[in-house]
Amino acid sequence: MPSPSASHVVIFPFMSQGHTLPLLDLSKALSLQQIKVTIITTPSNAKSIAKCVPNHPDIHLNEIPFPTIEGLPEGCENTSQLPSMEFLLPFLHATKQLQKPFEEVLETMIKSNTPPLCVISDFFLGFTLASCQALGVPRLVFHGMSALSMAIIKSSWVNASQINSLSMLDPVDLPGMKLPFTLTKADLPEETLKSSNHDDPMSQFIGEVGWAEVNSWGIIINSFEELEKDHIPFFESFYMNGAKAWCLGPLFLYDKIEGLEKSINQNQNPSMSTQWLDEQSTPDSVIYVSFGTQADVSDSQLDEVAFGLEESGFPFVWVVRSKAWSLPSGMEEKIKDRGLIVSEWVDQRQILSHRAIGGFLSHCGWNSVLESVVAGVPILAWPMIAEQSLNAKLIVDGLGAGLSVKRVQNQGSEILVSRQAISEGVKELMGGQKGRSARERAEALGRVARRAMQKDGSSHDTLSKLIDHLRAY
Repeated sequence: MPSPSASHVVIFPFMSQGHTLPLLDLSKALSLQQIKVTIITTPSNAKSIAKCVPNHPDIHLNEIPFPTIEGLPEGCENTSQLPSMEFLLPFLHATKQLQKPFEEVLETMIKSNTPPLCVISDFFLGFTLASCQALGVPRLVFHGMSALSMAIIKSSWVNASQINSLSMLDPVDLPGMKLPFTLTKADLPEETLKSSNHDDPMSQFIGEVGWAEVNSWGIIINSFEELEKDHIPFFESFYMNGAKAWCLGPLFLYDKIEGLEKSINQNQNPSMSTQWLDEQSTPDSVIYVSFGTQADVSDSQLDEVAFGLEESGFPFVWVVRSKAWSLPSGMEEKIKDRGLIVSEWVDQRQILSHRAIGGFLSHCGWNSVLESVVAGVPILAWPMIAEQSLNAKLIVDGLGAGLSVKRVQNQGSEILVSRQAISEGVKELMGGQKGRSARERAEALGRVARRAMQKDGSSHDTLSKLIDHLRAY
């Protein structure tokens, strides 16, 4: 058994910002427990990762080359570099060719008498299980989703034949699950609805990495026990060999608790968005708008967002990822005094914690939901892809910490949400009674989340227990 001083953990994130950032936060948390961390990644991703962990001497990067394969543009080492999400499947298949260099890294560690306590790798990197088993190293899997969403998805796979017979708006009953909201077939991720189609290439890949997942030693969850405790036992029932789920989140709070974030940010000049927010004199008056890094939003839909925000009358900060879209004619003049549109990367956590921010029009990716909850900011939910509809249901119907935007009924339209729906949603969230109630619930949830990460809090204690279990393994 390794001595505590020699404790060492390997972390292998999937090459996508939303998957990588929580594992970097976990790396910091482990390093604060005097555990050496080796992050395995590719050269292009190593550059951005190194910028996120500059003050952590116990965190080291080990670079392995990203393979070149047919069907994937050269130089794409991160999903943010893909021309569109149509290239996701070739990208996923390319990552399987990382198995041999990954094994070589582990073998070198073992031969040099620095074997890791475990490997924590992303769900999409299912090949890591076989390598870990061959070398006698426990593998923990990381999803980046809540336990509730994962439990719903797993149960939906098991009950696919019954669900397929339902219409999209029919309620879904999942045996053994007590849900905090009414679930319909339309709320389930597209990939889940396709899971019974064994000819679908994405379903085949998910089935492959899913088998590796359920045979792993344990599961890391970026959430907190107070939010998940009713769903953990059911979720764990899908795993083999008594694998345990470890709720360690919200992971990004480790920096705040240890005071590291402050020391890092003190050396940085305020961003344009922070300066703009500092000029807003009324607390909780600005809505923050961001749809994440993965979903493709059409130009016509972005036009509707612009008109909706303008018509709402509320100040806003809006992060736009598209490089081709520009504001509709005459709009710049209308919004110049009360709207800021930014196209470069922003520190979302910093924005959400600013006193001027009173709401978040969000795609409801799990990282964004956690960051909003911790900041006590209610969400105007507009889910787009993956399990975001489940996150939206939880935050709006299950927890009461947000509202939903109304969708256009015409499924073939490029415009999914009208300017009127955006305007009405923003007005209600920022100035209506429902919005005030959602803010109160979000603030209460934020207090619980922050307490979980403090000394003697549930997530803080769970991390200590996980380390003890691994050292005794």
